[in-house]
Amino acid sequence: MEFRAHISYLRIAPRKVRLVAGLLRGKRVDQALHQLQILRKGSTSPLRKLLLSAVANAAKQDKKAEDLYVATLVVNEGPRLKRYRPRAFGRAAVILKRSSHITLTLTDQQKGGKKSKLSAKEEAKSAEATEVKKEEKKAETSKAAAPKKTATKKATTSTVKKPRAKK
Repeated sequence: MEFRAHISYLRIAPRKVRLVAGLLRGKRVDQALHQLQILRKGSTSPLRKLLLSAVANAAKQDKKAEDLYVATLVVNEGPRLKRYRPRAFGRAAVILKRSSHITLTLTDQQKGGKKSKLSAKEEAKSAEATEVKKEEKKAETSKAAAPKKTATKKATTSTVKKPRAKK
């Protein structure tokens, strides 16, 4: 079963919130709370409140916090406030004050076991690379076993610079 909590219009830039959110995805709730307690980022306190809110939503349906995992933690961009700063020669520079919308989903089962398509592609590429390396080693060993030909140097002729004609 899924339990959700949502924050809208959080006045912290999404890029900064995503740094912390990436550390929490897939962890148990108690591990995520411990991680938020240790981190020294501005977005930890709103995320901690959000996580506790989702746990409270689960507690209403008689679910224990020890059994819950952070399934998804999505950080979307909210509206931007535009502010202006005076610059040289009468110009103005725009300052964008960004905001975030955060959605947290808890589940009572940990997601795992399935490999993503990207990791499957990476494994296929690495398997191909190892096969190519093996073939190259075989080719090198067969070349080493064959008798080597000695190359003779060809005599090189030096080129003489011709004087340029004057105009």
